[in-house]
Amino acid sequence: MAHRVFGITGWKNSGKTTLTERLVTELVGRGWRVSTIKHAHHDFDIDKPGADSFRHRQAGATEVAIVSGRRWALMHELRNENEPTLDEVLARIAPCDLVLVEGYKREHHLKIEARRLEAKDRSPLTSNDPSIVAIASDHAVEGEQVPVFGIDDIKAIADFVEARTGLAAH
Repeated sequence: MAHRVFGITGWKNSGKTTLTERLVTELVGRGWRVSTIKHAHHDFDIDKPGADSFRHRQAGATEVAIVSGRRWALMHELRNENEPTLDEVLARIAPCDLVLVEGYKREHHLKIEARRLEAKDRSPLTSNDPSIVAIASDHAVEGEQVPVFGIDDIKAIADFVEARTGLAAH
């Protein structure tokens, strides 16, 4: 079964992570199982130098699974492979009601564009991306063809996401 996917996109410092976090909280509070995928810069690390899993990767392991009684994580070191596509990552996500995807500006899933006055780049992404179906902004937005939400109106944004992804029908 294909996952329901909805994206949060925007320029650096536009509020993507906060919006994603708040949407997860709201949607989980409504009883949905939500997973997230975050696109990061190529050298990000989720384990610290010196940690056992870090040492395993440094030694050359391609995949390192860290497992405890509370959570597990699987890291895949790309070595000389290409970055996986969003579809390849989605294929590895366990079944859930919705996957929220932060980043991945160039992909074609439905997205909301986060906008904040303090973002370094404020040029609208909507003009070049027909898959952006709404905007969440901390300032007035004029001349757009898609719904505009206040970036803090999480309940209305969650209602919109439910409606656009078909969650509301379930």
